[in-house]
Amino acid sequence: MWVRSLASAALMAGSLLSTASAADLDPIVIKGSKFFFKSNGTQFFMKGVAYQASPTNSTSGTFIDPLADEAGCKRDIPLLQELGTNTIRVYAINTTSDHSACMKLLNDAGIYVVSDLSEPTLSINRNSPEWDDRIFERYTSVVDALAPYANILGFFAGNEVSNEANNTNASPFVKAAIRDMKAYIKKSNYRAIPVGYATNDDQKIRSELADYFNCGSSSESADFWGYNIYSWCGNSSYTESGYDQRTKEFENYSIPSFFAEYGCNVVQPRVFTEVGALYGSQMTPIFSGGIVYMYHQEANDYGLVEIGGGGTATKLVDYNNLKSELAKVSPSGVQSNSYNPTNTAARPCPTADSNWSASTVLPPTPNRELCSCMVSSLGCVAATKVQEKDTGELFNYICGEAKTDCTGITANGTTGEYGAYSMCSPLERVSWAMNAYYTKQKKASDSCDFDGSAKTQTPATASGTCKSLLSEAGGTAGTGTVTSSPNSSGTGTKGAAVGLTIPAFQVGAVKIGAGLFAAALGGAALSRIALFRISGATIGYRYDAALNWMEIYGQLERQLSAALSSEHKLPPQELSTDVNPMTSENGGEQSRGGEVAAMQARM
Repeated sequence: MWVRSLASAALMAGSLLSTASAADLDPIVIKGSKFFFKSNGTQFFMKGVAYQASPTNSTSGTFIDPLADEAGCKRDIPLLQELGTNTIRVYAINTTSDHSACMKLLNDAGIYVVSDLSEPTLSINRNSPEWDDRIFERYTSVVDALAPYANILGFFAGNEVSNEANNTNASPFVKAAIRDMKAYIKKSNYRAIPVGYATNDDQKIRSELADYFNCGSSSESADFWGYNIYSWCGNSSYTESGYDQRTKEFENYSIPSFFAEYGCNVVQPRVFTEVGALYGSQMTPIFSGGIVYMYHQEANDYGLVEIGGGGTATKLVDYNNLKSELAKVSPSGVQSNSYNPTNTAARPCPTADSNWSASTVLPPTPNRELCSCMVSSLGCVAATKVQEKDTGELFNYICGEAKTDCTGITANGTTGEYGAYSMCSPLERVSWAMNAYYTKQKKASDSCDFDGSAKTQTPATASGTCKSLLSEAGGTAGTGTVTSSPNSSGTGTKGAAVGLTIPAFQVGAVKIGAGLFAAALGGAALSRIALFRISGATIGYRYDAALNWMEIYGQLERQLSAALSSEHKLPPQELSTDVNPMTSENGGEQSRGGEVAAMQARM
């Protein structure tokens, strides 16, 4: 629980002395196309369950954070443990919530977490893809919230974003997100947590998607590949389901692959006979297990457990069937020290054709500082009253009807052409467009109005970092290429920075930043405490010897910034998201039954 005074912070810190976990789970690492336990080198196979209830009203943009519901975790984790679960997948978390209780319960139960980075209102929309500073900050805030936990297995940068041949132009934006999150994790001195992608099973583009996210530089390719596949229904077979073909397709894939969702419900109750195949001798050399969709019983009828009105959990027939099938399997793998991968070559990038239109040139890395500098340099900007939902109509008029050159803010995933300011937020970009129109009209007095949506301002004279960033961007035109990486963390803090010069106090698996008790600079009151999980159970003032003090300082500063930020609020409730089982890419409820039927028809 976050505390709101130094007194309650001290009480909170004291209580942690008796609640610290004895030891963290052994982190999972990647070698070649397999997962391994870091310490003993045993191969790791996921026996997973998708664990997140859908929001009551999917059009509101709200969601239920399963890792912040301590009561729900206490109720459900024993049932997950009984099932034989060692991994859960969550689709959206609230980065301002405290996840320590649930993460400790999961850790103590031997359960790892794979988390999507998006949430219903901040993700890459397949119909109008963007990789901008809002989404970048959302994704980095999830990394900041979860990276300190040793049982975080990895992150999904997207889920079924390009799901048909007509929207493959969205894939460069997801691949840019993978690139930037990998760089952010490294820059933040977190342990090497992999970032991957979860795909659907579309016959026309399944191979191209797998190739695209594996091709090119390792700095921008996926670290693992999740496959959402629902082709084994009822008492199907290895060949009838197409599992044999999928296994053959991935036999030379250079990164770990697994079923990110599985469990067709066309035939009910689900008998889960695919478990024997997935964890059997034909598939375990290729796939690293899978994640059953899903724990909670809802209208889509995929649940293993039903949660009653009083919060009680009732096992369904599907739960018992899955438990029975999982109990029969014991996948055997290889030891890391005896595994010498031969499938190390990346796939060639797919060529453009009628089914594939994704450029290998990726969008630029979002840079909030640059965007802020750009807006300050303009003479005409959006009025305070303008909201994000208003920008579409303004763009349509300025860049369309009025034929203003909007190259500086345009992003095209097919041609690979991106304006330097295309990674700015919609409100920042609409200010750019207004100024472009204003300049085109020779700054006529009535050309910066747009029915009260715009206002004039005195352009700031750029200096220092702003000057160099704007120069890289090609000035106001935005036709340059920015090579400087963002300086700030994804979350940032509002107001003065906090002085962090005191070593952290570590108790068991919990590290408490002693710098929290230092005064904030500039008179800003310090009002919250952050908890940091580390591996091991050493007590005392100790830091990783591999890090120098400045690295330690930077790491603590980034994590404290996330905790202390007063700007971590849910964004305006307008739904546009990349698809996950809570919401579809275009905002509708994901229908797994319809997807399965369509997929079977394509086989």
